Amino acid sequence: MPRPHVTLILAASADGKIAPACRGGAHFSSSQDKAHLEEQVALADAVLMGASTVRDYSTAFLVKQEALLAERRGRNQLPQPLTIVCSRSLNLDPNLPFFQQPLSRILLTGKSNPEANKRFAGLAEIWRCSSEASGPAGVDFHQALARLFEQGVRHLAALGGGEVAAQLFALGLIDEWWLTLCPLVLGGTTSPSPVEGRGFVVGQNAPHLELLSCRSVADELYIHYRVKSNYQSS
Repeated sequence: MPRPHVTLILAASADGKIAPACRGGAHFSSSQDKAHLEEQVALADAVLMGASTVRDYSTAFLVKQEALLAERRGRNQLPQPLTIVCSRSLNLDPNLPFFQQPLSRILLTGKSNPEANKRFAGLAEIWRCSSEASGPAGVDFHQALARLFEQGVRHLAALGGGEVAAQLFALGLIDEWWLTLCPLVLGGTTSPSPVEGRGFVVGQNAPHLELLSCRSVADELYIHYRVKSNYQSS
């Protein structure tokens, strides 16, 4: 089934945390990392993130650099990537600044919610993508990505959080991973990590990565991986 190429883009502390134990937005990325994120987002036709990310930050990440906007125009892309928010409950405040930003939005869910259709009318399109395999409220990402491909999305940037990343990894739907390691330690047994969920087993279903590049800028590391198509360990 044809689907977009999916690149996961995340920043983490040196000890592998994407936010402190108190949750909320993680505001530890540098200006260099934000510029890197903008460059990667600018390449994408669409971005995907979990509802908790929207609630924590209140807005989506926008492409602002004129050079990147010009490159998007040259590729016949919209000024801003289509933004897809994955939410089982659709428990989002329609008054969030996110819903006023100059971009097209899709709320991706796994169950019917007529009340939400009314609440988000004119603000976002609601897609229900579910199957028996995804459970009563889960999102069928195979179905969702195939639908996006049909609508012309060829490159999808996944921006987290950890639960979304875990589901995409488990389904073999991530092709590349850009990971920025930031020079601080957050600690905390309950602090969220880049990939959460139930976890993977070495030798069975743990995703394996191929290092494509690694560069340092000041005290940060920018690591680029390709996800091997065969998750089984040799």
